[in-house]
Order: sequence, then C-alpha cells, then structure tokens
Amino acid sequence: MAEDKARPVRDGSGWRTPLMIIVCGCLIGMLTFGPRSTFGFFMQPMSREFSWGRDVFALAFAIQNLLWGIGQPFAGAIADRFGSVRVICVGALMYAAGLIVMRYAGTPLSLNVGAGFLIGFGLSGCSFNLVLSAFGKLLPTEWRGIALGAGTAAGSFGQFVFAPFSVALIDNFGWQPALTVFAVLMLFVVPFALVLSTPTGDANPVAETHDQSFRSALAEAFGHRSYVLLVLGFFTCGFQLAFITAHLPAYLVDRGLPAQTGGWVLAAIGLFNIIGSLSVGWLSTKVPKRYILSSIYFIRALSIVVFISVPMTTFSAVAFGIVTGVTWLSTVPPTSSLVALMFGTRWLATLYGFAFFSHQVGGFLGALLGGVVFDHFGSYAPVWWLSVLFGVLSALINLPIVEAPVQRPVAQPT
Repeated sequence: MAEDKARPVRDGSGWRTPLMIIVCGCLIGMLTFGPRSTFGFFMQPMSREFSWGRDVFALAFAIQNLLWGIGQPFAGAIADRFGSVRVICVGALMYAAGLIVMRYAGTPLSLNVGAGFLIGFGLSGCSFNLVLSAFGKLLPTEWRGIALGAGTAAGSFGQFVFAPFSVALIDNFGWQPALTVFAVLMLFVVPFALVLSTPTGDANPVAETHDQSFRSALAEAFGHRSYVLLVLGFFTCGFQLAFITAHLPAYLVDRGLPAQTGGWVLAAIGLFNIIGSLSVGWLSTKVPKRYILSSIYFIRALSIVVFISVPMTTFSAVAFGIVTGVTWLSTVPPTSSLVALMFGTRWLATLYGFAFFSHQVGGFLGALLGGVVFDHFGSYAPVWWLSVLFGVLSALINLPIVEAPVQRPVAQPT
C-alpha cells in the first residue's frame, strides 16, 4: 500500500477517517471473535459422532489458546515493523483454513491441526488484539479511549450474534455446514483490513522522539514491575474465559438445562460485554485503571461462587451470563491502555502481545483442565473453585500497579 495511505490519521480529512477506521476494525473484531466463541457448541455433537471424550476437544481448544498466545507477540512485532495489513490478511486466511480442516476432522490429530494449530496462529494475526494496536497507532488521542472500548465490544457483539446463530445452524443443518459458513465469513476480514494499514517501523512517528530497538523494548518492559504485575494478572482472565467458553454449554446440559440455554447464556455474555467494554473504556478516563481491573477480577470470582452454589435454573444461568458479560473482555481496554501509557505506541502490539501470551497460557490451562478434570472426577467443580482463587489473586495483584510513563534517560548534549 502506498506510503501516504499508511500515515496515522490525525484529523477527519481523506476517506480513512477515524470513524471509518473504527467501523472496519470493529467488523474485523466481530468476525474473528464470533466463531471462536462458539466452539463449545461443537464439543458434544463431534464427541458423539466420533466417540471422543471431552478431553479430546478440550486439548484442541487448549492448543488453540496456547498458540494464539505464542503467536501474538510475533504477529505484533511484524505488524509494528512492517504494518498491520499483511498480518491481518494472513491470519484471516489461516483462520478460514482451520475451520475447513476442523469441518473434515475425523481424528483427534486432524482436530488439533484445524481447531488448534491453524485457528490458534490465525487468531494471533487477525484478532481484536491487532485491531486495538492499529487503533493506538492510527487514531488521535481523543478517539483512542472510546475506540479501544468499541473494538473490544465488537468482539462481544460477535459472540452475541454467533452463539445463537451457531446453535441454529447445528440444529438445522449439522455441525459440518456450520463450520463451512464460518470459514466463508472469515474471508470478509481481508477487505476490511485494508483500512487498518499502519505505518511501518521506519515511518512510525512515535519513534522520532525515542528510537528504541525490539530487544531494548522487551528489556525495558520486563524490567518494569508494573508491567510484570499486569501480565501476571492477565493470566486469570484467559483461564476463566477459555474454561467458560469451552465447557459452560456442556456444564449447563449436565445440570439438566437444554442446549439452547447455553446458546442464550453465551449470547447474553456477548451482549452485556458490549455494555461492559464501552463503560470501562469511558471509565478508564475517569478512574485509575488498576482499580478497574481489580474490581473486575473480584466481581468475576464472586459471581462464580454464587453461580455454582445456587440451584441451577434458566434464570440463574442467564443471570450469570449477564454478570459475566459485563466483565468478560472488559479487562482488555484498561490493560492495553496501561501498556500504551507506560511505554508509548511504538512497540504497543509487541508488548501487549506478550501480556496476551500470559492471558492465553491461562486459557490453555482453563480449557485443558476443564476436560481432564471432568473425565477424571465427573465434575467441573474443582476448576470452578480454581477460577475463584485466581480471580481473588489477580484482584490483589493489580492494586500496586503504577500508572505512569516509564522513566527513560534523556540524551545530554556534549
């Protein structure tokens, strides 16, 4: 893409206005997060057809989370250095290929390749994380807060739309056609990505004031106590989200509720996280972000305790979905904002990518332990209580974070 089209947008001139960038970025977030959030609905029909235990599907989903996390820092570094368009397009094509491989999977190995390897690495290149980093580079400061909240909310809206949509597709046409439809929809990410063309590392205006190498950026970040605390706390978010996404539909069926209830609960999570993400994006400009993160993790822990302690009904399940939805991806705007505040936007995609790696290690363990523990004990209870423990610990870990730019030495004239 021509260099003039890759310059950051600082005003409303030209066709790539801030609003256009936000809309296209939100569409990408919706399309990439939507199908991935529905994989729990494929566990039971695929397990029945191939006589798999839940640990088989849980392993594939765990691999997906782990590889998404492993690939994120590298995808972010490539986007920081060479621009975001190529990374998002390649990621979307890998995602679509993974859905097709998953559609024809007949063995655990092929399921791991499609749902695990291809979709995991695909998500690292085209998920809302790259979109949020592009927002940070392309949008002026006054647009950035609401854009980060909107980009996160778009992923939740994708979950709201795709959860009942996937249940309807599976019930009426089967799980194979549902995956084919998702793969076709993923191709629409490519044209939307063209609007998010970011400047290359050499053209990044942030580098003009502080030209920093990749290694120097990593050393600075991981030597910064507040960044390390932020990364550690983000682990819990991934653990809870992956466990609930992969295993909540089956958990509700085990407790005597119909499969459609799981679809509406995940849809409620997606719908109310739109409210939560936008509210947190706005609140981040008024309240210290560490207090927001601490409150989110504590509310999650408390809601889980109530959910697994009261009698299971459709009302209690949907109520849990509403409370969970408000806090679902609401950790993302303050986390990405804190990274940008501490270190600037030059290596934002890279440094947020490493924070997200911690998130996905948690996701790997949450998805995998859910399947292993259930097959061993016949119950998800130990993992639910582990989620509560992690939530309380993360609420405490985020409190000492210092919200200020990192102190860098200033070159003195000779």
